[in-house]
Amino acid sequence: MKLNEKLATIQTKFKSKKSRFNSFGKYYFRSAEDILEAIKPYLLEHGITVTINEELINDSGVIKTTATISDGTNAIHATAIVGVDLDQKGMQMPQRFGSASSYGKKYALGNLFLIDDTQDSDAVNDHGQSAVNAKQWLNRGTAQYNKALDYVKAGGKVTAIKEKYSMSKEVEAELSKI
Repeated sequence: MKLNEKLATIQTKFKSKKSRFNSFGKYYFRSAEDILEAIKPYLLEHGITVTINEELINDSGVIKTTATISDGTNAIHATAIVGVDLDQKGMQMPQRFGSASSYGKKYALGNLFLIDDTQDSDAVNDHGQSAVNAKQWLNRGTAQYNKALDYVKAGGKVTAIKEKYSMSKEVEAELSKI
């Protein structure tokens, strides 16, 4: 079986539970470790390996993470780009890079195995503050805006935030620049 066929088989069968709980936000999420644990049964079954490589881009505080699946002859890669918030309050520099690294791994693996995280609460959770059928406005200076900034800096998509929140063109432009 060709590598792309093996990958397609894995992508259609692969499940990774959200086993981590965020007590502040009251939601479950999955980590890179959860994804790696869930992929292990497929390795020997399909004769493949999965690796993750990280690269700091130009000392800019941007990390490029590449997840690779290989059968020893061929390889398929998926990447994620995440920013490190160098001014993050309350974190030491190693924690800032570690946090960005974790996000990068999670999203690179998600890209490789087609894990849909658009419903992942760590990305767009409003902690129950919006009305059931109405979108809350995303305003500068709010906790939700800061979470949206962190999400985009970690490689998240502005379109996912727009599914949850209404926002002005100015706010959308600010988030899109990150």
